[in-house]
Amino acid sequence: MKVANCSQMKNIDRTAIDEIGIPGIVLMENAALKVVEEIKGTLGEIGYKSIVIFCGKGNNGGDGFAIARHLRNMGANVLVILLADENEIKGDALINFKIIRQLSIKIAQVYNRTALEEIAASLYMCDLVVDAIFGTGIKGKITGIADDIIQLINFSGRYVISVDIPSGINGDDGRICGICVNADKTVTFVLPKIGLLNFPAADYVGELVIADISIPHSIIQAQNININTIGREDIKALLPLRKNDSNKGDYGKIVVVAGSTGMTGAAALAATAALRSGSGLVTVGIPKSLNMLMEVKLTEAMSLPLEDDGKGVLSQSCASQILEKMRKTDVLVFGPGLTNEPSVSDILADILKKADIPIIIDADGINALAKNINILKECNCPVVITPHPGEMSRLTGLDIRHIQSDRIEVAQKFAQEWQVTVVLKGARTIIAWPTGETFINTTGNPGMATGGTGDVLSGLIASLIGQGLDINRAAMMGVYIHGFAADLEVGQKGQHGLIATDIVEALPMAFYELSNA
Repeated sequence: MKVANCSQMKNIDRTAIDEIGIPGIVLMENAALKVVEEIKGTLGEIGYKSIVIFCGKGNNGGDGFAIARHLRNMGANVLVILLADENEIKGDALINFKIIRQLSIKIAQVYNRTALEEIAASLYMCDLVVDAIFGTGIKGKITGIADDIIQLINFSGRYVISVDIPSGINGDDGRICGICVNADKTVTFVLPKIGLLNFPAADYVGELVIADISIPHSIIQAQNININTIGREDIKALLPLRKNDSNKGDYGKIVVVAGSTGMTGAAALAATAALRSGSGLVTVGIPKSLNMLMEVKLTEAMSLPLEDDGKGVLSQSCASQILEKMRKTDVLVFGPGLTNEPSVSDILADILKKADIPIIIDADGINALAKNINILKECNCPVVITPHPGEMSRLTGLDIRHIQSDRIEVAQKFAQEWQVTVVLKGARTIIAWPTGETFINTTGNPGMATGGTGDVLSGLIASLIGQGLDINRAAMMGVYIHGFAADLEVGQKGQHGLIATDIVEALPMAFYELSNA
């Protein structure tokens, strides 16, 4: 599904109204009806229920006025609290305001703190709260009476439904404008907004409902929106098929160059993840002095002892061994657990100059790349990089805080400048293609914040490439399945005890669930 910024949503609304001829009041009515449906689903019988609706002066408040009318007609006891002077209300919102005034729906206009005690009492007695104060266009810090009201809503303990976006969230980036409503459910219209999916705002959205308000799909397509979420049906359509008449050679030959003294687990996790994701043949390139240990750790994967001068860290001379092996390989994973020795950077440079198969660069491979980023200009093979924010900082020179505050743009710019597929890991992992197309992943949970989960992801992506997916779709699909497997496992083990091996073991069930969805 496409994900819009505030400007794109304004263009969609304006086109529907000005060019197609759908009156704005009709769109407002459709939006209100969708919210009322969700209220009915939450409360069941509406009659005699007490509902408090907080409204601002703009179109978000206009939605709230229309919601109040419908709820009143269903027999609810409705209180509208207006955080503005009624003389400031304009356009379609004013039409709906005049209607509820004619219907004698109780309206309380709040200008200062003198009414807060009465509002708190109303919240204590009500069955549900509707937040229709601020829409997606808010940017600055919320202060004054609005700040006080939002605090009352958040501390009330009532079930809260936000209209389009919880008031106080920046719709473009997910920043909190000083304070925001902590919703139990958000009913947004037409498309999800970027700010609803990004953290920290995503923690305040609650259940996200995408409501169709009858804007023609052609209008949405005309915006050429290049940011998307990943849906289960998207993944199901991409799942590699297993033919009855096939053999191990049909499902990808993967080489994982990984590991060093103290970090052989990274190599084992990546290799096992590739196997658990459907790879036919997996070989681990490991420092020669650690080969016996790797033989013990792995059963199904093969090992390739690489020159290490007896130090447990790859020596530069092993580059020729890797390149030779790559002649009969479909995909290479480079980096997990390799350390930051200078030799790693030299090996990666040699490989990138000469490789003609897809390469996933992860972990220490990314740190090695950061020392010589321009080598990507000499690279003729498809590349996926899988940095966490710290590694992205080393690649770009940007502060981690800056990266986290603008994850989509950072990933997009890097992918397009260097023509690589970027998987910027973290909560809501971003997958940016060199074409500019970008995806926000919504699977996964905080239990994944543990060592080794990134190694699992690199092996999973490699496996999907080996089974025939192009690198862009493999990265998108791999991230989704990685998080989905973790979500399945959390149901059994909880978040605190989740480890990377659990995710590996859950991969077969994740594939099974998705293929049978």
